[in-house]
Amino acid sequence: MKKIIAATALAAVSFAALAAEPAAAPAAPAASKTGFSVQDLVRLERIASPKLSPDGRFLAYQLRQTDMDANKGVQSLWLLDLSVKSGAPVRLTASGKDGSSPRWSPDGKAIYFLSTRSGSQQLWRTDLKGAEEQVTKYPLDVGAFKLTRDGRRAAVAMETFANCADLACTAKHIAEADASKAKGMVFDKLFIRHWDTWATGARNQLYLVDLAKPESEPALLTRGIDGDVPTKPFGDDADYDFSADGKTLYFDARIAGKTEAWSTNTDIYSVPVDGSAAPKNLTEGMNGYDMGPIVSPDGQWLAWRSMKRAGFEADRQRIMLRELATGAVKEIAADWDRSAGSLQWTADGRTLLATASELGQVPLFGIDVKTGKIARLTDKGQVSAYDAGRYFAVIALDNLRSPAQLYRVDFKSSKATQITHHNEELLAQRALGEPEQFKFAGANGDTVYGYVVKPANYEPGRKYPVAFIVHGGPQGSMSNDWHYRWNPQTYAGAGYAAVFIDFHGSDGYGQGFLDSISGDWGGKPLEDLKKGWAYAQATYPFLDGSEACALGASYGGYMMFWIEGNWPDAFKCIVAHDGVFDSRFMAYSTEELWFDEWENGGLPWEKPQNYERFNPVNHVDQWKTPMLVVHGSLDYRIPDTQGIAAFTALQRRGIESRLLIFPNENHWVLKPADSIQWHETVLDWLKGHTGP
Repeated sequence: MKKIIAATALAAVSFAALAAEPAAAPAAPAASKTGFSVQDLVRLERIASPKLSPDGRFLAYQLRQTDMDANKGVQSLWLLDLSVKSGAPVRLTASGKDGSSPRWSPDGKAIYFLSTRSGSQQLWRTDLKGAEEQVTKYPLDVGAFKLTRDGRRAAVAMETFANCADLACTAKHIAEADASKAKGMVFDKLFIRHWDTWATGARNQLYLVDLAKPESEPALLTRGIDGDVPTKPFGDDADYDFSADGKTLYFDARIAGKTEAWSTNTDIYSVPVDGSAAPKNLTEGMNGYDMGPIVSPDGQWLAWRSMKRAGFEADRQRIMLRELATGAVKEIAADWDRSAGSLQWTADGRTLLATASELGQVPLFGIDVKTGKIARLTDKGQVSAYDAGRYFAVIALDNLRSPAQLYRVDFKSSKATQITHHNEELLAQRALGEPEQFKFAGANGDTVYGYVVKPANYEPGRKYPVAFIVHGGPQGSMSNDWHYRWNPQTYAGAGYAAVFIDFHGSDGYGQGFLDSISGDWGGKPLEDLKKGWAYAQATYPFLDGSEACALGASYGGYMMFWIEGNWPDAFKCIVAHDGVFDSRFMAYSTEELWFDEWENGGLPWEKPQNYERFNPVNHVDQWKTPMLVVHGSLDYRIPDTQGIAAFTALQRRGIESRLLIFPNENHWVLKPADSIQWHETVLDWLKGHTGP
């Protein structure tokens, strides 16, 4: 069998086995189990980036383990021989040495990866026995890389200055700035800072490396692009791809100019790798996000994801195809009312794979390129990563009761087999809360979904206090997945039930449902939360509605401030993390201006009434519920002055309140010790006002 199974057959695969919870180690007696804790959470091993060898025999993947003494996660590479029944993975990178982003050489004899062990992040290579060698020794960090299909060259990303002719020039600029006693920064345009870093003038750019001569100066591929490739802050090698013959590079970029901070116009470009021509814009006139270019196996097609509406970062991600020979462009699966995640071609080029949020789950889908027919390939849980071989795929699957494990899914037989068992020994010794999804009639009578998670060691007939969690985004979802910051099992382990609602504006329920939150942040979502909370209490008698606290971050933090002034008698306490307290000032102080301008229907001085309509600061006179406010000082998305201002309001009104500030954290809490402190402070606040 020389070709992957056809899309029509792929659509028929059952994949029912994936609906089951991941297998666990033999359970300890129930009486001896303790509840899952934050100490358990931060120590879990985290699987990412599964990559199949070209022949499908081996699987390489990335594993994060926590070094508590160093207060950080350490990445390593692991290798699993799939030809050995019940084989165990082995560590591939040297003990004590980091490694991330595994990528196979085309001949399957080596794995390229990134490592910081030399003092900066560089490209390394290892054979299957763990014999490692450093490939690049540049004076700058390598941020991402992708190999040509013949394995002779690679496109690597490095942050450089446009006025520098070589890498040494950029390194000199950085060294001089570090050595200078004057630390002032001068700006004449936005961004001045983004996510958690200040702008220095350096840009991510792509360089071509000859892997036979990596000591040579790499050639700049993105010359003349005034923007970041990959895009910041979260771009990676999914932002670019080589043509089948390796002669052309395709990449996405947002041209900066003076509009970078309020434009979502990210375009797809092509550039010949020999430098014979400047980059060419292939999506001219398509003014929304265009991202993730990927070339078909036969080299005939370029696929990417595209948002139609300019200025809206949560528009539906359409799947677009460009015939490279003719330049003809078309959309496939135009009627699919879901937003596609990162794309991957099957080996025969007939099917595109993509994840998408779907009614509180995140399955993997197959999209027939010719007909646009959609096949849902997995059932419950979240597919957080995947890689397709010729006859099977490997997926990383997690859910509300299990962190990610890897599964082999055979296309022909539809058999799904779990192939990793990280963390199972620990989890078998812990009592976990049982989740259940529910639905109810929300705002406008629309069907709205939510989840309840029972407390650990649940006893029928008892009533339990409740953690009522509101997700961020707001165009996001709190779904059937395992989260490392807002994990309901940490509350279940402390004796709480957890309830969370996918209110209007959440993704996975159709673009119209998602769009409905724009201009209505405090309207339909609050109505959904009220109705969902009432439904949950009426349906699940173990919920003690009189002993409940509400918690949320980002938009969820905004909602905590909104609830404080507009639903003040609902909860015994509130926890607001990195929330928007003053919507008007948020529009002037955040970095990605397009978000607030879209959500409020215009600029703050042109539409001031829109910013004030659902502004929490206007309802401080109604505040009375005890509140814990948490914020990170490196949060430039929602600056820490928002949290400080809310705490100031609470203190001046004489309301019981507490402020937890992390000087070294951004919009998220990432460091293990900080995560433990965050959870302990939050649980202490809940217990002080409810008590399990």
